[in-house]
Amino acid sequence: MPNSAKLTRSLVDVAMGRKPADLVIRKGKWVSVQSGEIISDTDIAIVDGHFAFVGADAKHTVGPNTKVIEAGGRFLVPGLLDAHMHVESGMITVTEFVRAVAPHGTTGMFVDPHEMANIFGLKGVRLMVDEAAKQPIHVWVQMPSCVPSAPGMETPGSSIGPNEVAEAMTWPGIIGLGEMMNFPGVFNSDEKMHAEMAATHASNKTVGGHYASPDLGLPFHGYVAGGAEDDHEGTRIDDAIARVRQGMKPMLRYGSAWYDVASQVGAITQKGIDPRRFILCTDDSHAQTLAEEGHMDRVLRHAISQGLAPITAIQMMTINAAEHFGLSREMGMIAPGRWADVLLVKDLKNFKAEVVIAKGQVIAENGKWKMDLPQFKYPSWAINSVHLKKKLEAKDFKLKVEGSRSKVKANVIGVIENQAPTRHLTLNLEPVDGEIQADIKNDLAKIAIVQRHKGMSGITLGLVSGFGFTEKCAIASTVAHDSHHMIVVGTDDESMAAAANSLARSGGGQVVVGNGKVIGMVELQIAGLMSAERVDVVARKAETVLAGFRACGCKLNNPNMQLSLLALVVIPELRISDKGLVDVTKFSFIPALEE
Repeated sequence: MPNSAKLTRSLVDVAMGRKPADLVIRKGKWVSVQSGEIISDTDIAIVDGHFAFVGADAKHTVGPNTKVIEAGGRFLVPGLLDAHMHVESGMITVTEFVRAVAPHGTTGMFVDPHEMANIFGLKGVRLMVDEAAKQPIHVWVQMPSCVPSAPGMETPGSSIGPNEVAEAMTWPGIIGLGEMMNFPGVFNSDEKMHAEMAATHASNKTVGGHYASPDLGLPFHGYVAGGAEDDHEGTRIDDAIARVRQGMKPMLRYGSAWYDVASQVGAITQKGIDPRRFILCTDDSHAQTLAEEGHMDRVLRHAISQGLAPITAIQMMTINAAEHFGLSREMGMIAPGRWADVLLVKDLKNFKAEVVIAKGQVIAENGKWKMDLPQFKYPSWAINSVHLKKKLEAKDFKLKVEGSRSKVKANVIGVIENQAPTRHLTLNLEPVDGEIQADIKNDLAKIAIVQRHKGMSGITLGLVSGFGFTEKCAIASTVAHDSHHMIVVGTDDESMAAAANSLARSGGGQVVVGNGKVIGMVELQIAGLMSAERVDVVARKAETVLAGFRACGCKLNNPNMQLSLLALVVIPELRISDKGLVDVTKFSFIPALEE
């Protein structure tokens, strides 16, 4: 609620008719998420960026300078909130992300910049906080918790610990602790992980969760006991139900590549679990998805198509999210005292925001901005982050076999389309000229992690299946969760070297090399993760990368996002880091080729 007597008096004076409102919306259908009702013929009066009056007739609040919007029976919906997301996954800055999503009805975002933190540490997080504070919508920042995501398993560009977390909790704009990905560290009572959560709870802020395991036995119970309050890593109905019963909030995600709403929504629609404990989020949205399909409005349409009542789905991305972060006094519903974030919508099922009002200002109509966005300049150190020790050659990507053997047992990463987990495959392979080569016929490609922080020198090699490549090609990316070294996948060594060197010259991003030529590229010079260009420009460039994947024979949905997660050593079953191949089910290193 408003925290100043001056503001509350202003709200009361408008509600009582003693002072005119700044803006009045007349005759809409009020989507009251707090009561679960839709109330026709409702007026709304707004002053100083906040709701002052919501009722049957606001004519007593209209003065000579009051702006009046005729809703004409359209629905009045609270602004949509994305409860868990990473701006960097859109490949654009905070400002450009806001530019892309706010016209679709997103008026609040809870962002976890742990990609930026893995490269630049606390100063990188501070950049994101400062940019977030300038936006015309609400952008809250969760302080990254696991940098590195799995200590000892990878080498990030920087690190964060309890002292950094405690400092960040004093910053305006920090809403809590980002996803606690080191779930083994939590249930094994790691001192650092528990100290970070304690610092967050001491500030009365929310601890985000990340339990990426199907085991709902004692490790799960131990993780919950550690204090994580939400989780977006569930993929089954049982996952959602278990989290609710243990006091957590399941966050059902529908991003560009993670489709976990359909597989879990049955907890509500089939099992009858109370939906007020559930939240909807995106986690990761690609620039092309934002430009062509939308953001939380896209999630809403999908959730409704999976059997949720429209008002239930809206609750899951408004009041449920606000209450979870302790912000229901400020947002998440259309009610007096809250920020005036409201959307005018004709059809809840085929949801499209025709008018977007944030903080009491009309910021967009029919998908077009009605105001200018702030300028934010990134410092030079943030756009100079790719540091290879040397120019790479084809021989750097040879996967050699020790000794003379006719068969080699290989541990291979198996990609699962539209899901974050991978499979741990074991294959018996035949060496050729003392090395294991990619095998197009059997969907076997090479994968490499090339160290790119602070002039480090090292390449880790492995094998991956599931991309379906049919041509000589390679893809390189400096978007490689979470430590964001350069990740390269390909079917021939020359293309892999060419892709890596091309990316180093451009300052980061994603590139596709086919038959010796660059056939797709998006430049991401800010931390090797983001571009300052508009989302439509980045989307067009990113589409050349997706087209490059297709030209290589790959038919996966959003394969560049699948690729970026193959270095995420906290999600089972098998991943690759700059230190080696990681069996995430055991949190141990294993060789790509068995002795």
